[in-house]
Amino acid sequence: MIKVAVLGYGTVGSGVVEVIETNREFIERRTPEGIGVKYILDLRDFPGDPFESKVVHDFNVILNDDEVAVVCETMGGVGPAYQFTKQALERGKSVCTSNKELVAKHGPELLEIARSHRCNYLFEASVGGGIPIIRPLNSSLTAERVEEITGILNGTTNYILTKMAAEGADFGEVLKEAQEKGYAERNPEADVEGHDACRKIAILASLMTGKYVDSEKVFTEGITKITSADFAYAEAAGYSVKLLGRAKVLGDETLAMVAPFLIPGEHPLATVRDVFNAVYVTGNMLGDSMYYGRGAGKLPTASAVVSDVVDCARHQGKVITCLWDKEEARLADVDESSRAFFVRAKVCARERVAAAFPGGRMFEAPGREEDFGYFTAEMKEREFREKYEALGGDVLGRIRLV
Repeated sequence: MIKVAVLGYGTVGSGVVEVIETNREFIERRTPEGIGVKYILDLRDFPGDPFESKVVHDFNVILNDDEVAVVCETMGGVGPAYQFTKQALERGKSVCTSNKELVAKHGPELLEIARSHRCNYLFEASVGGGIPIIRPLNSSLTAERVEEITGILNGTTNYILTKMAAEGADFGEVLKEAQEKGYAERNPEADVEGHDACRKIAILASLMTGKYVDSEKVFTEGITKITSADFAYAEAAGYSVKLLGRAKVLGDETLAMVAPFLIPGEHPLATVRDVFNAVYVTGNMLGDSMYYGRGAGKLPTASAVVSDVVDCARHQGKVITCLWDKEEARLADVDESSRAFFVRAKVCARERVAAAFPGGRMFEAPGREEDFGYFTAEMKEREFREKYEALGGDVLGRIRLV
């Protein structure tokens, strides 16, 4: 039997144990040796828990046990999680993780250590929770030159935007409701400011290019400035508002960014609602494909971690190919990228807006008398920002168009 240690017995860690135990019969069909949890690392005790006898408080117990072949890192963060992961890999123990922060920051280094010790570092659960996307990029799409990835990568923000669209409510009101339902953290900054989605698109962009896309250098904008008025105009024009992570190959550069976008109603991503996530991949031969499902949550995320454990069990002593080198990718300047924009402005500024953005289209939304909407022609981000800021208080908001 393949012995597994789980680091962290929180939401995802306890889910990993539950998936292994509940689906033991199905897992054994796929791994004849079987998989069993030997240790659970946590600082706490869990009296009365069915697996309390497996709980240890010292990582060295796991590290020094040669029976442990796979470690599931579900601690989060980049402190002890990084040190424990690195030490486990150096001992030849494969590591499976849901920790997108650690993967985004140290992915290529940890992959290199795994390769040199003939074990594996797998992170399917780090992007999109239970949605299979890392494995397709590494295996199913290996005949493709992936040219673009666009994703709804954060369930909290997608839930908030879905509720705002459906109810005409403002951001603060819906955020409070999301927190009460457990969809948003007490401190929601990582979600609503786009940092979570940024780490995930950086991982996907790295796999797309085979080079390191530094998440700290990816242009990131959250949803805190989106208003109910923006949704009124989006609906009038046949669009949806979504927070998107986007990565696109432009010659020898990669354009990577996270921001709210207006998506045409007929686009597959426009129908992704509530806490669901989706990743839209464009290849040079296959064309477009989409991967959809629950992007977070205890069991969906845990299921993805356990799928990696099964993969490790099938490839003991073998390295699963993952093309992601330490060489840093060249990121394109977002200011030099071109797109159209939606502008919302005061009625008194019709002529000024039309003059600032010639060739655009003005439109109205039902019940909106104090402002109007305007779609600009395609232009560079830098040019748009300069003209938008010059209009001062007459403009009330803007959103990029896909």
